[in-house]
Amino acid sequence: MNLHVGSGPLTRYRVLELGSTVAGPFCGRLFADFGAEVIKIEPLVGDDIRSIGSQAQGKSLYAASIFRNKSLISVDLRTPEGQEIVKRIVKKCDVVVENFRPGSLEKWGLGYEDLVRINPRIVMIRISGYGQSGPYSKRPGYGIICEAVGGLRHLTGDPDRPPARVAISLTDYITGLYGFAGGLMALLHRQSSGLGQCIDAALYESAFSLMEQHVAAYKKLGIVATRTGPGTGSAPNNLYLTKDQEHVHIAANSNPIFKRLMETIGKAKLTKDVRFSTAVARAKNRKTLDSVISRWTIQHNIRALEEILQNAQVPATRIFTLADIFEDPHYRARETIAHVEDDELGSVALAAIVPRLSATPGKIRHTGRRIGADTKRILGELGGLTSAEISKLEKSKVIFCEKSKNRSRKPRKQVAGDA
Repeated sequence: MNLHVGSGPLTRYRVLELGSTVAGPFCGRLFADFGAEVIKIEPLVGDDIRSIGSQAQGKSLYAASIFRNKSLISVDLRTPEGQEIVKRIVKKCDVVVENFRPGSLEKWGLGYEDLVRINPRIVMIRISGYGQSGPYSKRPGYGIICEAVGGLRHLTGDPDRPPARVAISLTDYITGLYGFAGGLMALLHRQSSGLGQCIDAALYESAFSLMEQHVAAYKKLGIVATRTGPGTGSAPNNLYLTKDQEHVHIAANSNPIFKRLMETIGKAKLTKDVRFSTAVARAKNRKTLDSVISRWTIQHNIRALEEILQNAQVPATRIFTLADIFEDPHYRARETIAHVEDDELGSVALAAIVPRLSATPGKIRHTGRRIGADTKRILGELGGLTSAEISKLEKSKVIFCEKSKNRSRKPRKQVAGDA
């Protein structure tokens, strides 16, 4: 029986997170969002994620989100005493999430073979750049590097410019999702076998897995897929300039929607034109078709275009910024932005939990806390250490414990979607 008080479908499980920066902590966050007790171990100086992105009152807003719902303890894993702490805790855990370079945990006696001897039921999710085996396995692997190795970067951006990137750690998030899915499948298997297993999730493979439509085309036809810019292989499916110098994306590649679009722009005759009468023909003649549509969109402002196209049941939208998102009625109605009380910062806006489960939804119980916020409690409750032993470890700089603070603000109940 774990010590965690929460709700959600994973409340019976306890997860030990040894990961750092994005992929490992995101995987751990998913477990925590759906009720698992997640204990994150970070170094005494804190996880590197705390130095990425914006700060408010000296506190990382990125950490407030990706460390949410977790118990945070600070331990130096490079010391024998720190390694012993992990071994004590792992006896009472169901899952370990880690994203060190392969071989690092083995050097510390914390590899899968070491931990499974302590707890045969343990499920270990190992996230790395290139996997636990193969000639590249020992290479350092950041998400953006492995995105390039996996082929995804080559497809991102405009064809006449160098490969671009999405301004998030995309491959880290993809791999975190795969790790989470693998962990859940391993827990299901454990119900019948009684044994855990190891999940090997590689950043480059996670990126490559999204290339599936292009893999067979290269092998069979020799086609090397490349960047297409804002458009796609189908047509019309592209960005178009508007009168007020904004852009609208219109996706009307299926025959019924294409017909509705042509009727809306006064070009219904083009649906009978052999160049545009089928999806395959439209793809071959996309530049001509885009020119026709562009001559229409440039006559209208973005808001008017959205209304016209929505009334015609043609999928279209402006490109949302975060400012647009915070003002959007659909986001507000579905409470896609959660406003969660933070002990120090007041209300903090976080991305709400997805997916939505009707019977056992996840819940944001609290934001990410400071370094070592739960060290004393976890080492006492799960590690079986006395106050004197904890104090000794703290003095020898094996662990860090956040000092108690008198906070005048009383946490209020989370209200998702309030402004």
